[in-house]
Amino acid sequence: MAAKVDIDKCTGCGTCAEVCPVEAITVDDHAVVDEDECVDCGTCVDECPEGAITLDE
Repeated sequence: MAAKVDIDKCTGCGTCAEVCPVEAITVDDHAVVDEDECVDCGTCVDECPEGAITLDE
């Protein structure tokens, strides 16, 4: 499982990348989660101001 980004909602603000404890997120036009690095902590989900990130269950 890994965090998933809804690119239609993501504005590319970078908040998620700033709070990710394992640096699994990069941002260009929108956030991209490295599924191999993501530890499913949910920090990005909680901090995304657009609600663009979810955790697969």
